[in-house]
Amino acid sequence: MKRLILSLAVLSVTLMNAQKKEIANAVKAVDSGDLPTANSEISKAEGIFGDKTYLLEPSVLEQYYYAKGFSLLKAGKNTEGAEYLAKIANLGTEAIYTGKDAEKNKVYFVGKDAADKFGAGLSLKQDKYSPALGDKLRSSIDPLLRKANEAATSSYNSKNFDVAGEKFAETYYLFKAAGQDDKTYLYYAGVAYAQSANNKAKAVDILNSLIKSGYTGIETNYTAKNTKTGNVEKLDKAAFDLYKKTPDGAGYSDFKAEKTPSKQEELYEITASLLFEQQKYDEASALADEGLKKFPNNQSLAQVQSNSYFKSGKTDEFVNNLKAKIAKNPTDKESLYNLGVMLSKDPSKNAEAEATYKKLVEIDPKYPNALNNLVFVILGEDEVAINEYRDLKKAGKIDAANKVLEQRRARFQKALPYAEKMYETYPTNKEVVSLLKGMYMTTQNTAKYNEFKAKETAMK
Repeated sequence: MKRLILSLAVLSVTLMNAQKKEIANAVKAVDSGDLPTANSEISKAEGIFGDKTYLLEPSVLEQYYYAKGFSLLKAGKNTEGAEYLAKIANLGTEAIYTGKDAEKNKVYFVGKDAADKFGAGLSLKQDKYSPALGDKLRSSIDPLLRKANEAATSSYNSKNFDVAGEKFAETYYLFKAAGQDDKTYLYYAGVAYAQSANNKAKAVDILNSLIKSGYTGIETNYTAKNTKTGNVEKLDKAAFDLYKKTPDGAGYSDFKAEKTPSKQEELYEITASLLFEQQKYDEASALADEGLKKFPNNQSLAQVQSNSYFKSGKTDEFVNNLKAKIAKNPTDKESLYNLGVMLSKDPSKNAEAEATYKKLVEIDPKYPNALNNLVFVILGEDEVAINEYRDLKKAGKIDAANKVLEQRRARFQKALPYAEKMYETYPTNKEVVSLLKGMYMTTQNTAKYNEFKAKETAMK
């Protein structure tokens, strides 16, 4: 008996025909409410094409999305199901790139991104597809859409942000499946998730996708006053344009077209802050940098950028960022303080650190730790000076040792006025009293030394 050998091309056609039949069966099963059969047929089809949906011609792919989406919805996986149904709209809005792969299989890439990613090197032809299930889809989606939107709004108002985020996302994808790509609902989902305790990562994913899509949230509201009732009514654009052109305004007056504020700056703020909160410092600083190019005066983004540089150990970027902020706002006390701290870590930059702290003290002498840090920057590494003095004295280099001592005493004298200002602000702070006692001893002010020694004893 001769063996029958099928060519790859014949085998491919056989498999394609099989999955077409299974997907068609799944659509019928979903429509009749037979969920087990629908899931079984979908699984058979997926077993053939796997994740290579580009092997399905658009009409079959549309049926697959329809069956998969409704099977998930009926299984209670609403957001995931709505997301599949929304893919049907993409089939009608994106270009379809067709051709053959290396195995001579016909391929259909939805959108240029998919074509570039999976079809690189192939000879592809651009085409269009008009979904056939639109009316059927909209009639099935309408009740689900109202229910999801109501649940999203009530959950958000009751501060159940996890449910609100999920339901707003479901609303967005259902709207998209019905042919209306209103990203405002996706924005609502991101904002809701941002306020939840457990789903901030989802918030980042959603808000980041909105930023990348160029979403601004700007809407135009069309209103006019009803001349009979005197009430201002919201109109759609078509009615607004039509009524405005008629001689009597079709019973309306005071036509106004007003744009809402952009949400883009807020998107950058929230997303960058969430990334920082999740300790994704490199991503946070990169997004903050991108946002600051669009909104250079945004203090929240500047703070996230600065803090991200610090947390990720990018000290040079952090210092340069602080200097840039101070150049824009010389009275930025927090940036002056942080710059002083960073500069004081490098002994070669002590003079710059001292000048920075002096600016801060001039602006606000009561700024926490400003006077204290200034005093210690001026004193420098005192232990090093003491050890140097001892080593020189031990080596018999008395003049050099005395010079070190004189320089030390001069530094203490220079820092003394700032320590005294500290005492004026914090007269009951034992550490400040002890510091001044030691400084008076070093500067050889015996009377003050005794006075503060007595204060210190009284505090004990």
